[in-house]
Amino acid sequence: MHNVELKAELRDIELARTICSVVGATHAETLDQTDTYYKVPSGRLKRRECTGHDTEYIYYDRADRAEPRLSHYVIYSENAARERFGAERLPVVAIVKKKREVYLVGPVRIHLDVVDHLGTFLEFEAVVSRAHNVRKCHELVAALREHFASVMGEPISAGYADLIQTEANLNAQDADPIEDPSGSSDP
Repeated sequence: MHNVELKAELRDIELARTICSVVGATHAETLDQTDTYYKVPSGRLKRRECTGHDTEYIYYDRADRAEPRLSHYVIYSENAARERFGAERLPVVAIVKKKREVYLVGPVRIHLDVVDHLGTFLEFEAVVSRAHNVRKCHELVAALREHFASVMGEPISAGYADLIQTEANLNAQDADPIEDPSGSSDP
């Protein structure tokens, strides 16, 4: 499956909810999601856990660009993911926890995300289908981008897992060195 997606910082979630209503989007659900990202040879693989929903594995591949981009994705059940990626435990890259408000307008999912340790984000995902080809999906995302311009911050090129890793690396660099409790300076 494919979608055209765009992610950006969200400056005002209340106003974004109002804009959702103005553009005719309906609130579908609010979810508490935990995504565990795994190291795979190419693309990205995450295990999504969400109360009230089956656990699913989502493999996707897309460019890291701060503009609308095409994403190819496949959703696997737990068993299908084991068959596809192996029974051995994969190395964990990052864990992302978020509260996601999902709004729907036509073939577009609008996500208002509050991500632990990162902040608030807006995401558009236009699902590519026979009725809505890639070009049409780009047009739909561009139109929504105009409607939401007043609440959008900087477009985001990376995924949440990448942002979490970057944040962790910055925090580690800023940390004071830990002294050896034995008082030894030998490595």
